[in-house]
Amino acid sequence: MTCTILPPHILDSVARRSDDAALRDMARRTLVLSATQRVERRTTAVTASDPHEDFVPHRTVHDAAGRETLPGKAVRAEGDGSTGDKAVDESYDWLGVTFDFFEAAYRRNSIDGAGLKLVSTVHYGERYANAFWNGRQMVYGDGDGTLFLSFTGPLDITGHELVHGVTQYTADLEYFGQSGALNESMSDVFGSLVKQWHLKQTADRADWLIGQGLLGESVDGVALRSMKEPGTAYDDPRLGKDPQPGHMNDYVDTYRDNGGVHINSGIPNHAFYLLATALGGNAWEKAGRIWYDTLVGDAMRPTLDFKGFAAATIATAERLYGGSAAETEAVRSAWNGVGLGA
Repeated sequence: MTCTILPPHILDSVARRSDDAALRDMARRTLVLSATQRVERRTTAVTASDPHEDFVPHRTVHDAAGRETLPGKAVRAEGDGSTGDKAVDESYDWLGVTFDFFEAAYRRNSIDGAGLKLVSTVHYGERYANAFWNGRQMVYGDGDGTLFLSFTGPLDITGHELVHGVTQYTADLEYFGQSGALNESMSDVFGSLVKQWHLKQTADRADWLIGQGLLGESVDGVALRSMKEPGTAYDDPRLGKDPQPGHMNDYVDTYRDNGGVHINSGIPNHAFYLLATALGGNAWEKAGRIWYDTLVGDAMRPTLDFKGFAAATIATAERLYGGSAAETEAVRSAWNGVGLGA
């Protein structure tokens, strides 16, 4: 299961298109390391953690010091003061913000709902340009400094990857095709909501970008993905053009990227954006509640497709607000807006 924030098609493009040999080498090396993690992730079983009922995060940040061995040396534990290492302290802070968001918004106690300890490793690999959840912990690369800056920087990257863990412990969506794109979309949706909650932004004030602040100054782009306008996040000679569709009319059939999980996720992403902005206010309160209750509900199954998820969210809205409520009509309208109406 690929749980990296940076889609392989971006790294493929850099490896093929860049006229800088160092950047081509960085992209190829990152692809190889990420593929290794995919194999290891498939062998990771979900196990129950020792339950903590106190709703207090239990964080430990490790330093890999440029090596590829996990977890590395523990450098900051829960309650410790800042270290002065920006990556260490950002990771520590963003783990805490994500934990606090799920407690405040949905009364969820950590990733597994039972107080799972939050572990992360920074400075992974040499110029490793990615971040991932491996089924047990967060891992961040430092980026190459030209195309990609430190992966601990944007809060929504941490939020995105930790939500792969939430999905792992709930719906366990199969990471291929439409169910895999839903898995990615869940992470984008709640990664964005974590950022909006932290910044106290209403839906109309949010940027709806994933990974804003990750791309270097020389890159023609603003982020990795846009939920507001899928397909517009970047258009760069080295990275290529953002391939995400925002409507089923443009659905991409591909064998790459586990059947386009990072590409077609733009469709349910855009449906959520349409719902959140139609409802207004704080997106995590109504739109996010509908998505969260659906994610942890009985309707989810590992191979669920877009149509099935759309129907499940409508059923959730009906249960929460009523069949003819404005909220339920807004959910129907949002799915209609991306070509997935009943």
